[in-house]
Amino acid sequence: MFTDNSPPDDTTEGVGREDTSATSVSAVTTPISEVASDETVGPKLVWYILKVQSNRERTVSDALRRRVEMRGLQDFFGEILIPTEDVAEFKNGKRRVVKRKLYPGYLVINMELNEDTWFVVRETPGIGDFTGTTGSPTPMEQREVDRIRSVMFPDAGRDEPIKTAIPYKVGDRVRIKEGTFENFEGEVDGVDEANGRVTIMINIFGRSTPVELEHWQIEAN
Repeated sequence: MFTDNSPPDDTTEGVGREDTSATSVSAVTTPISEVASDETVGPKLVWYILKVQSNRERTVSDALRRRVEMRGLQDFFGEILIPTEDVAEFKNGKRRVVKRKLYPGYLVINMELNEDTWFVVRETPGIGDFTGTTGSPTPMEQREVDRIRSVMFPDAGRDEPIKTAIPYKVGDRVRIKEGTFENFEGEVDGVDEANGRVTIMINIFGRSTPVELEHWQIEAN
């Protein structure tokens, strides 16, 4: 069920003096054609989080854009974002910067929810549902949107190091393949993507000891 954001009846131009104590259902599901014909009313775009099939975010996003254009609903949709961040990867000794998804399986979409836009979103293959409570889509807070955009589109003047994509997480068992503790085995205790380093807990003289290493100095055990 959509929230009725239309103004109260007593402030709407042209409303008669009939009893308006009950809200009309038609106020919630006003057809697109009627909304477009009123030049004083424009789309109210709000940010939402949309669940989609994981690893198909780009395909689903493109399919939704095509459907929106086919139905002529472009005015009711803004940006459709796949939240990502730049990270550095090392393969075969070479460094390259790639896009890593911040929230795999989710899109962030700027749109107005009404009968027609709800339908086109829900009928697009690969889309699950909006995030929210009790079946109602919950709008994102502006600070959440600003944070995602600041990661995706950092200010040109801001000089922040690119994170390093480290394929280990806390608790993983690894082996040290280079350095003073070569061939020691241990457990990942911390991952520092900003500096590309990993803290490993290894056993030295019967005592568990943390050792900080470059991520390329270890390998999965």
